[in-house]
Amino acid sequence: MKSSAVIAVCCAVAAAGLAGCKDGDDRDPLAAGNGKGDVEAFTGTKKIGIGGKAVNVSCSGTAAKRSPVVVLLHGGGDGLDKMAALQKSLSKQHRVCSYDRLGAGGSAQPDGPQDFAATGKVLTGVLARLAGNAPVVLAGHSLGGLIAARYAPEHRDKVKGLVLMDATPATMIADISRVIPASATGPAAQVRAQNLAIFQGQNPEKLVIVDGKVGSAGDIPVEVLKHGKQYLGAIPTYGPRLEQAWSAGQRRWLGLSGRSRLTTAAGSGHYIYLERPDLVVSAVQEVTAQAAR
Repeated sequence: MKSSAVIAVCCAVAAAGLAGCKDGDDRDPLAAGNGKGDVEAFTGTKKIGIGGKAVNVSCSGTAAKRSPVVVLLHGGGDGLDKMAALQKSLSKQHRVCSYDRLGAGGSAQPDGPQDFAATGKVLTGVLARLAGNAPVVLAGHSLGGLIAARYAPEHRDKVKGLVLMDATPATMIADISRVIPASATGPAAQVRAQNLAIFQGQNPEKLVIVDGKVGSAGDIPVEVLKHGKQYLGAIPTYGPRLEQAWSAGQRRWLGLSGRSRLTTAAGSGHYIYLERPDLVVSAVQEVTAQAAR
């Protein structure tokens, strides 16, 4: 059923990696304890060593003076290739990088189940190599948005802005469990079982996703974009309540900062950066401009 696949935050089918990928070196700033890292000043796609694992990264564009590096985080089941068009548009004015998390796209597989601390450690290594001492703006979609929102409060010295594109809510497990009861049958029961299995680690990244509170990322600019097409409403019986829970989850992300703003992407479903790239580009540019002041 289409609605079952749509609501599953980690079930999108990953496409092939960007053409022209070349292997990079296997230097590991985390293992070496080098917090600054050697900045990778390249254009294109390559693999770098982070924590003993090959991580597929892509960078383009040039950073203006004092401007943060924009780092894109893909959704669950996707890869950096799916965000290539967005990266190309943004790189006309910014230095923009993206990467495949372990288990996704062209990156290596994780050794076992991951938690948010593990995926955050990889992100720290990626930022050290791709941005060096420069500040960053994280722009994440779906699961990538959840990861960015969890990461920013603990790394205020580095993350100076956030753009969350229909980010997975911080209480998604509780929301689904509450809205769709264990006694549900048919398609709704499938949606419930599928999502709970994904959150337990049955996803390409083997990431165990747990609910948590919305932390404070300080007074950084935050743009929260939520879908305008109520596609979750197509799920029999429970669809409208799922939409309400998702919208409430997007509003809770405003608690990340006193400079947060919520925008509904009219006419767009979950993939806002594909259906309303104009809105996403505008949001990233605004956040980056504020972060550079």
